[in-house]
Parts: sequence; C-alpha cells; structure tokens
Amino acid sequence: MTDKVTKTEAEWLEQLGELAFRVTRQAATERPHSHPGFPQGPGNFTCACCGAALFTKGEKFESGCGWPSFTAPAQGAAIGEHTDTSHGMMRTEVTCDSCKAHLGHVFNDGPRDRGGLRYCINGVALVFTPDE
Repeated sequence: MTDKVTKTEAEWLEQLGELAFRVTRQAATERPHSHPGFPQGPGNFTCACCGAALFTKGEKFESGCGWPSFTAPAQGAAIGEHTDTSHGMMRTEVTCDSCKAHLGHVFNDGPRDRGGLRYCINGVALVFTPDE
C-alpha cells in the first residue's frame, strides 16, 4: 500500500510553483511542447508532488503529441485511473495514488506492439531521476 501524502493548497503552491500547482492540484494541462526534454539514459520518473514511482525510461516513447508519453506505468507504480468527462469529452484521467496529483490521461492510440496504450503525461508533473 502506498503512503498517502496530504498538504494544504498553500503548502502545495509553495512547493510546486504556479504552473505545476495548476496542473497537478487543479487538473490543468501544460501547453504541448512547453516542457523541456528529459535527460537521456536509463532512469525513473516520479511524481513531482510526492516522489512516488510512476514510469520508467524504458516505457517512454516519442508520440509527437507534445507531452511525455509512456506505454505503461512502472511495475507497482502509484497510478490511479478515473473517468474524466470534462471539456465535453470522455477520457481516462491518470492520477498519482499517493497524493492525488493530476498527471494527464491515457489513450488507446499508443504503439500496438507495446500494448496499444499512450499515457500522455504533463512534463511538469514528473521528475526524472537517472539510474546510478
């Protein structure tokens, strides 16, 4: 079971800054192609809010959509999926189970040879840690 992380809105805002706060705590979306690329090499992606493990570099792929894309969460990742009907669409929202951060959405248009899913994640919601 993943430890739950709770903070006040003021604490989240101070920790994250305005953009990351709006994305992770208020379910906003960063502009496509607005997040700088992540370093090369093996490593892991964790939640920018609480540090929970989410994705590995091995599952990342270039989808062309403008946001980091992954074919699957890391094994045992703190990922939650929920129905999202905002903006007149039916989508599946991806959240961090540890702190309830909004991460992005998952779609069925990923690489077929890798399972067909595309976890489309806001870059500002992730921290990349290279393997040692």
